[in-house]
Amino acid sequence: MDLKKAIETLPEKGYLDIPVPGNIDLVKEINRLRKEKNAVILAHYYQVPEIQDIADYVGDSLGLAQAAAKTEADIILFAGVHFMAETAKILNPDKKVLLPDLLAGCSLAESAPADKFEAFKKQHPGYVVVSYVNTSAAIKALTDIVCTSSNAEKIINSIPEDKKIIFAPDKNLGAYLIKKTGREMVLWDGVCEVHEQFSLEKILKLKEAHPDAKIIAHPESRDYILNIADYIGSTSGLLKFVQESDAKEFIIATESGILHKMAQVAPDKVLIPAPPEDDDNSCACTECPYMKRNTLEKIYLALKYELPEVNVEEELRKKALVSIERMLELS
Repeated sequence: MDLKKAIETLPEKGYLDIPVPGNIDLVKEINRLRKEKNAVILAHYYQVPEIQDIADYVGDSLGLAQAAAKTEADIILFAGVHFMAETAKILNPDKKVLLPDLLAGCSLAESAPADKFEAFKKQHPGYVVVSYVNTSAAIKALTDIVCTSSNAEKIINSIPEDKKIIFAPDKNLGAYLIKKTGREMVLWDGVCEVHEQFSLEKILKLKEAHPDAKIIAHPESRDYILNIADYIGSTSGLLKFVQESDAKEFIIATESGILHKMAQVAPDKVLIPAPPEDDDNSCACTECPYMKRNTLEKIYLALKYELPEVNVEEELRKKALVSIERMLELS
Protein backbone atom coordinates (compact mmCIF):
# COMPACT_ATOMS: atom_id res chain seq x y z
CA MET A 1 0.00 0.00 0.00
CA ASP A 2 1.38 3.41 -0.96
CA LEU A 3 1.48 6.43 1.36
CA LYS A 4 -1.49 8.20 -0.28
CA LYS A 5 -3.70 5.15 0.18
CA ALA A 6 -2.45 4.66 3.75
CA ILE A 7 -3.37 8.26 4.60
CA GLU A 8 -6.83 7.78 3.08
CA THR A 9 -7.44 4.75 5.29
CA LEU A 10 -6.13 6.41 8.49
CA PRO A 11 -9.59 7.28 9.88
CA GLU A 12 -10.71 3.68 9.48
CA LYS A 13 -7.55 1.83 10.50
CA GLY A 14 -6.11 4.38 12.93
CA TYR A 15 -2.52 3.84 11.77
CA LEU A 16 -0.44 3.97 8.61
CA ASP A 17 -1.05 0.61 6.98
CA ILE A 18 2.30 0.39 5.20
CA PRO A 19 4.37 -2.81 5.18
CA VAL A 20 7.56 -2.60 7.23
CA PRO A 21 10.48 -4.58 5.75
CA GLY A 22 11.19 -7.60 7.91
CA ASN A 23 14.95 -7.19 7.66
CA ILE A 24 15.26 -3.76 9.27
CA ASP A 25 16.35 -3.20 12.85
CA LEU A 26 13.34 -1.33 14.22
CA VAL A 27 15.05 -0.09 17.36
CA LYS A 28 18.02 1.21 15.37
CA GLU A 29 15.74 2.93 12.85
CA ILE A 30 13.56 4.48 15.56
CA ASN A 31 16.67 5.82 17.29
CA ARG A 32 17.95 7.24 14.00
CA LEU A 33 14.67 8.98 13.19
CA ARG A 34 14.33 10.26 16.75
CA LYS A 35 17.75 11.91 16.55
CA GLU A 36 17.29 13.27 13.01
CA LYS A 37 13.92 14.83 13.78
CA ASN A 38 14.58 15.96 17.35
CA ALA A 39 11.73 13.78 18.57
CA VAL A 40 10.99 12.55 22.08
CA ILE A 41 9.15 9.29 22.82
CA LEU A 42 6.89 9.36 25.87
CA ALA A 43 5.43 6.03 26.97
CA HIS A 44 2.95 4.97 29.61
CA TYR A 45 3.70 2.13 32.01
CA TYR A 46 0.94 0.10 30.33
CA GLN A 47 2.79 -0.13 27.02
CA VAL A 48 4.39 -3.42 25.95
CA PRO A 49 7.95 -3.95 27.28
CA GLU A 50 9.74 -3.29 23.98
CA ILE A 51 8.10 0.15 23.75
CA GLN A 52 8.89 1.03 27.35
CA ASP A 53 12.52 0.08 26.72
CA ILE A 54 12.99 2.51 23.80
CA ALA A 55 11.12 5.44 25.36
CA ASP A 56 12.89 8.61 26.50
CA TYR A 57 10.50 8.76 29.44
CA VAL A 58 8.16 6.16 30.93
CA GLY A 59 5.60 7.26 33.47
CA ASP A 60 2.03 7.56 34.70
CA SER A 61 -0.41 10.22 33.53
CA LEU A 62 0.94 12.95 35.83
CA GLY A 63 4.58 12.24 35.02
CA LEU A 64 3.84 12.15 31.30
CA ALA A 65 1.97 15.46 31.44
CA GLN A 66 4.89 17.03 33.28
CA ALA A 67 7.38 15.59 30.79
CA ALA A 68 5.30 16.87 27.87
CA ALA A 69 5.18 20.33 29.42
CA LYS A 70 8.97 20.48 29.79
CA THR A 71 10.23 18.93 26.57
CA GLU A 72 12.26 20.94 24.08
CA ALA A 73 11.79 18.39 21.29
CA ASP A 74 10.20 19.43 18.02
CA ILE A 75 8.13 16.23 17.80
CA ILE A 76 6.41 14.39 20.65
CA LEU A 77 5.57 10.78 19.89
CA PHE A 78 3.14 9.55 22.51
CA ALA A 79 3.13 5.80 23.08
CA GLY A 80 -0.08 5.77 25.03
CA VAL A 81 -3.71 6.55 24.28
CA HIS A 82 -5.51 9.42 22.57
CA PHE A 83 -6.29 11.63 25.57
CA MET A 84 -2.60 11.57 26.56
CA ALA A 85 -1.47 12.76 23.13
CA GLU A 86 -4.24 15.36 23.20
CA THR A 87 -2.98 16.63 26.57
CA ALA A 88 0.54 16.89 25.14
CA LYS A 89 -0.80 18.96 22.24
CA ILE A 90 -2.76 21.23 24.58
CA LEU A 91 0.48 21.93 26.44
CA ASN A 92 2.57 22.23 23.25
CA PRO A 93 0.56 23.93 20.48
CA ASP A 94 3.67 24.66 18.41
CA LYS A 95 5.02 21.11 18.49
CA LYS A 96 3.98 18.19 16.34
CA VAL A 97 2.33 15.45 18.43
CA LEU A 98 2.15 11.95 16.99
CA LEU A 99 0.08 8.99 18.16
CA PRO A 100 1.08 5.70 16.49
CA ASP A 101 -2.54 4.52 16.39
CA LEU A 102 -5.44 6.97 16.51
CA LEU A 103 -7.77 4.17 17.65
CA ALA A 104 -5.82 3.82 20.89
CA GLY A 105 -8.68 5.27 22.90
CA CYS A 106 -9.79 4.94 26.53
CA SER A 107 -13.00 3.39 27.86
CA LEU A 108 -12.99 5.81 30.79
CA ALA A 109 -12.61 8.89 28.59
CA GLU A 110 -15.33 7.61 26.29
CA SER A 111 -17.71 7.15 29.25
CA ALA A 112 -18.05 10.96 29.48
CA PRO A 113 -19.45 12.44 26.24
CA ALA A 114 -18.97 16.22 26.29
CA ASP A 115 -22.59 17.11 25.47
CA LYS A 116 -24.01 14.94 28.25
CA PHE A 117 -21.41 16.12 30.73
CA GLU A 118 -22.13 19.76 29.91
CA ALA A 119 -25.83 19.15 30.63
CA PHE A 120 -24.88 17.37 33.87
CA LYS A 121 -22.72 20.33 34.90
CA LYS A 122 -25.59 22.77 34.28
CA GLN A 123 -27.70 20.76 36.72
CA HIS A 124 -25.17 21.61 39.45
CA PRO A 125 -24.48 25.35 39.15
CA GLY A 126 -21.67 26.70 41.28
CA TYR A 127 -19.96 23.33 41.73
CA VAL A 128 -16.19 23.05 41.25
CA VAL A 129 -15.55 20.52 38.51
CA VAL A 130 -12.60 18.19 39.06
CA SER A 131 -11.96 15.84 36.16
CA TYR A 132 -9.56 12.96 35.96
CA VAL A 133 -6.92 13.39 33.25
CA ASN A 134 -8.48 10.39 31.44
CA THR A 135 -10.87 12.66 29.56
CA SER A 136 -11.15 14.38 26.20
CA ALA A 137 -10.06 17.95 25.57
CA ALA A 138 -13.75 18.88 25.44
CA ILE A 139 -14.27 17.61 29.01
CA LYS A 140 -11.11 19.37 30.21
CA ALA A 141 -12.51 22.59 28.75
CA LEU A 142 -15.57 22.13 30.99
CA THR A 143 -13.36 21.44 34.01
CA ASP A 144 -12.00 23.75 36.70
CA ILE A 145 -9.02 21.58 37.59
CA VAL A 146 -7.71 18.30 36.22
CA CYS A 147 -6.25 15.60 38.45
CA THR A 148 -4.50 12.25 38.16
CA SER A 149 -4.57 9.35 40.60
CA SER A 150 -1.19 10.58 41.87
CA ASN A 151 -2.45 14.00 42.94
CA ALA A 152 -6.24 13.64 43.20
CA GLU A 153 -6.38 13.65 47.00
CA LYS A 154 -4.15 16.73 47.17
CA ILE A 155 -6.29 18.56 44.62
CA ILE A 156 -9.56 17.72 46.37
CA ASN A 157 -8.08 18.93 49.66
CA SER A 158 -7.00 22.20 48.01
CA ILE A 159 -10.62 23.15 47.28
CA PRO A 160 -12.25 25.29 50.00
CA GLU A 161 -14.61 23.27 52.19
CA ASP A 162 -17.56 25.52 51.43
CA LYS A 163 -17.32 24.62 47.73
CA LYS A 164 -19.36 21.75 46.31
CA ILE A 165 -17.57 19.38 43.94
CA ILE A 166 -18.38 17.39 40.83
CA PHE A 167 -15.88 14.58 40.22
CA ALA A 168 -15.64 12.92 36.82
CA PRO A 169 -15.51 10.55 35.12
CA ASP A 170 -14.35 7.59 37.29
CA LYS A 171 -16.90 6.76 39.98
CA ASN A 172 -14.58 4.24 41.66
CA LEU A 173 -11.79 6.77 42.09
CA GLY A 174 -14.38 9.33 43.16
CA ALA A 175 -15.82 7.03 45.84
CA TYR A 176 -12.30 6.30 47.10
CA LEU A 177 -11.56 10.04 47.32
CA ILE A 178 -14.76 10.65 49.28
CA LYS A 179 -13.54 8.13 51.87
CA LYS A 180 -10.02 9.59 51.92
CA THR A 181 -10.93 13.26 52.10
CA GLY A 182 -14.32 13.21 53.82
CA ARG A 183 -15.66 15.56 51.14
CA GLU A 184 -19.08 15.07 49.64
CA MET A 185 -18.92 14.95 45.86
CA VAL A 186 -21.32 14.39 43.01
CA LEU A 187 -19.88 11.59 40.88
CA TRP A 188 -20.18 11.03 37.16
CA ASP A 189 -21.04 7.40 36.37
CA GLY A 190 -17.92 6.29 34.47
CA VAL A 191 -15.44 3.43 34.86
CA CYS A 192 -12.26 2.01 33.37
CA GLU A 193 -13.04 -1.34 31.76
CA VAL A 194 -9.63 -2.73 32.77
CA HIS A 195 -9.95 -1.99 36.47
CA GLU A 196 -13.53 -3.29 36.49
CA GLN A 197 -12.35 -6.78 35.52
CA PHE A 198 -10.62 -8.01 38.67
CA SER A 199 -12.07 -11.10 40.32
CA LEU A 200 -12.38 -10.85 44.11
CA GLU A 201 -12.74 -14.63 44.41
CA LYS A 202 -9.58 -15.33 42.39
CA ILE A 203 -7.55 -12.71 44.25
CA LEU A 204 -8.58 -14.23 47.59
CA LYS A 205 -7.55 -17.67 46.32
CA LEU A 206 -4.18 -16.22 45.30
CA LYS A 207 -3.85 -14.75 48.77
CA GLU A 208 -4.47 -18.20 50.28
CA ALA A 209 -1.70 -19.62 48.09
CA HIS A 210 0.60 -16.67 48.92
CA PRO A 211 -0.34 -15.64 52.48
CA ASP A 212 2.61 -13.26 52.83
CA ALA A 213 1.86 -11.42 49.57
CA LYS A 214 0.75 -7.81 49.74
CA ILE A 215 -2.35 -6.98 47.70
CA ILE A 216 -1.84 -3.63 46.00
CA ALA A 217 -4.47 -1.90 43.88
CA HIS A 218 -5.12 1.12 41.71
CA PRO A 219 -7.98 3.32 43.02
CA GLU A 220 -9.89 2.91 39.75
CA SER A 221 -10.71 -0.61 40.96
CA ARG A 222 -14.05 -1.50 42.54
CA ASP A 223 -14.48 -0.93 46.26
CA TYR A 224 -14.52 -4.64 47.11
CA ILE A 225 -11.02 -4.89 45.64
CA LEU A 226 -9.84 -1.76 47.45
CA ASN A 227 -11.29 -3.08 50.72
CA ILE A 228 -8.88 -6.05 50.72
CA ALA A 229 -5.85 -4.11 49.48
CA ASP A 230 -2.81 -3.58 51.70
CA TYR A 231 -1.86 -0.54 49.63
CA ILE A 232 -3.84 1.66 47.22
CA GLY A 233 -2.04 4.03 44.91
CA SER A 234 -1.44 5.46 41.47
CA THR A 235 0.59 3.52 38.93
CA SER A 236 3.78 5.28 40.03
CA GLY A 237 2.74 4.82 43.66
CA LEU A 238 2.35 1.08 43.20
CA LEU A 239 5.77 0.96 41.55
CA LYS A 240 7.39 2.81 44.44
CA PHE A 241 5.64 0.63 47.04
CA VAL A 242 6.93 -2.59 45.47
CA GLN A 243 10.43 -1.15 45.26
CA GLU A 244 10.54 0.06 48.87
CA SER A 245 8.44 -2.55 50.71
CA ASP A 246 10.07 -5.26 52.81
CA ALA A 247 7.54 -7.75 51.43
CA LYS A 248 8.76 -10.24 48.83
CA GLU A 249 5.49 -11.09 47.08
CA PHE A 250 2.80 -8.83 45.61
CA ILE A 251 -0.61 -9.41 44.05
CA ILE A 252 -1.01 -6.44 41.71
CA ALA A 253 -4.46 -5.15 40.78
CA THR A 254 -3.81 -2.85 37.87
CA GLU A 255 -3.00 -3.15 34.16
CA SER A 256 -0.30 -5.79 33.72
CA GLY A 257 2.04 -3.56 31.72
CA ILE A 258 3.40 -2.12 34.98
CA LEU A 259 4.95 -5.49 35.84
CA HIS A 260 7.75 -4.89 33.33
CA LYS A 261 9.01 -1.77 35.10
CA MET A 262 8.41 -3.36 38.52
CA ALA A 263 10.60 -6.31 37.56
CA GLN A 264 13.33 -3.90 36.47
CA VAL A 265 13.35 -1.85 39.68
CA ALA A 266 12.66 -4.76 42.04
CA PRO A 267 14.15 -7.88 40.43
CA ASP A 268 14.13 -9.80 43.72
CA LYS A 269 10.36 -9.47 44.20
CA VAL A 270 7.67 -11.96 43.14
CA LEU A 271 5.04 -10.14 41.08
CA ILE A 272 1.63 -11.78 40.63
CA PRO A 273 -0.92 -10.09 38.36
CA ALA A 274 -4.44 -9.97 39.80
CA PRO A 275 -6.62 -12.14 37.56
CA PRO A 276 -9.77 -11.00 35.77
CA GLU A 277 -13.17 -12.61 36.10
CA ASP A 278 -12.97 -13.85 32.50
CA ASP A 279 -11.78 -17.46 32.56
CA ASP A 280 -10.87 -17.27 28.87
CA ASN A 281 -8.11 -14.72 29.46
CA SER A 282 -4.98 -16.59 28.42
CA CYS A 283 -2.50 -14.43 30.32
CA ALA A 284 -4.43 -14.58 33.66
CA CYS A 285 -3.92 -10.82 33.86
CA THR A 286 -5.70 -7.63 32.84
CA GLU A 287 -4.57 -5.78 29.74
CA CYS A 288 -5.83 -2.57 28.18
CA PRO A 289 -6.61 -3.37 24.53
CA TYR A 290 -6.19 0.31 23.63
CA MET A 291 -2.71 0.64 25.15
CA LYS A 292 -1.66 -2.54 23.41
CA ARG A 293 -2.57 -1.19 19.95
CA ASN A 294 0.80 0.55 19.82
CA THR A 295 3.72 -1.43 18.37
CA LEU A 296 7.32 -0.77 17.39
CA GLU A 297 6.29 -0.98 13.72
CA LYS A 298 3.66 1.71 14.18
CA ILE A 299 6.11 3.91 16.08
CA TYR A 300 8.65 3.56 13.28
CA LEU A 301 6.08 4.49 10.62
CA ALA A 302 4.77 7.41 12.68
CA LEU A 303 8.27 8.86 13.04
CA LYS A 304 9.17 8.23 9.42
CA TYR A 305 6.07 9.87 7.92
CA GLU A 306 5.17 12.12 10.90
CA LEU A 307 1.66 10.68 10.95
CA PRO A 308 -0.87 10.17 12.51
CA GLU A 309 -0.83 13.64 14.03
CA VAL A 310 -3.04 14.76 16.92
CA ASN A 311 -4.38 18.31 16.81
CA VAL A 312 -6.72 20.32 19.03
CA GLU A 313 -8.76 23.27 17.77
CA GLU A 314 -7.21 26.45 19.20
CA GLU A 315 -10.21 27.83 21.09
CA LEU A 316 -10.85 24.46 22.69
CA ARG A 317 -7.15 24.06 23.47
CA LYS A 318 -7.03 27.37 25.35
CA LYS A 319 -10.06 26.43 27.46
CA ALA A 320 -8.69 22.98 28.27
CA LEU A 321 -5.25 24.38 29.06
CA VAL A 322 -6.55 26.31 32.08
CA SER A 323 -7.60 23.19 33.99
CA ILE A 324 -4.37 21.35 33.16
CA GLU A 325 -2.15 24.25 34.20
CA ARG A 326 -3.98 24.48 37.53
CA MET A 327 -3.15 20.83 38.14
CA LEU A 328 0.49 21.24 37.20
CA GLU A 329 0.83 24.26 39.47
CA LEU A 330 -0.40 22.19 42.43
CA SER A 331 1.76 19.21 41.49
